[in-house]
Amino acid sequence: MPDIFSSAEPEVERLRIQKKHVLAERVTEEGHLVDKDGNVVHAPKTRDVSDYSHVMRDFSPSINPFAAFMAKPKKLRFTTQAQGETVILLLRQHPVTQVGWMLMATAGVFLPALLSIIHFLDFLPGPYQTAVMIGWYLVLLGFIVESFLKWFYNVYIITDERVIDVDFSSLLYRDISSAKIDRIEDVTAQTAGFLSALFDFGTVVIQTAAERREFEFNGIPHPAKVTTLLNDLILEEEREKLEGRVI
Repeated sequence: MPDIFSSAEPEVERLRIQKKHVLAERVTEEGHLVDKDGNVVHAPKTRDVSDYSHVMRDFSPSINPFAAFMAKPKKLRFTTQAQGETVILLLRQHPVTQVGWMLMATAGVFLPALLSIIHFLDFLPGPYQTAVMIGWYLVLLGFIVESFLKWFYNVYIITDERVIDVDFSSLLYRDISSAKIDRIEDVTAQTAGFLSALFDFGTVVIQTAAERREFEFNGIPHPAKVTTLLNDLILEEEREKLEGRVI
């Protein structure tokens, strides 16, 4: 997950990575470039994403950490990010998809007042009624926090090298899957229903030749634009293979 923010200037960082790439790289049996410490290294891209993807030209770098569509977040870092790898897009489910639990939480806030009006708990002594109310609001608070964390930390990341799916189940467990851009075989966008069309959200399905055969980015904003971006990245990867940047 995004948890480390770099303050290095982009040009200084690019030169540092380029120097490291030239002086310390080797190739593993799996075809990965690594430095002398065994860390995966990517050669700097020859072009910025805005140079070959019109989708990214329409978006300024995002600085809102709670956005569901974070385009070109320059200071964003995540735990498995390789040297020279740039985050192009971070996605969460569209806020509209979270309305269900928000409505349930809102109803839960007013439920004790309703029970008090209809005298539902009058058979209990006063102190026990207070204990029940406190217990209810603690459970409700736990439900709200858990629902928010699942939305905030279940993210889809697109870099200039990979697509990454982070499944956050709890504070103690998360599952991270990824596939390289050049392993993507097919990308499709799916939208269904009036709300999806109105608020422009849907599902992007990615078929790959990697260990995980299919990735689903569920309920994300602008699915058609995400699909276009992925196709642009695939074409750019092919171009760089022809030019010799990619091994």
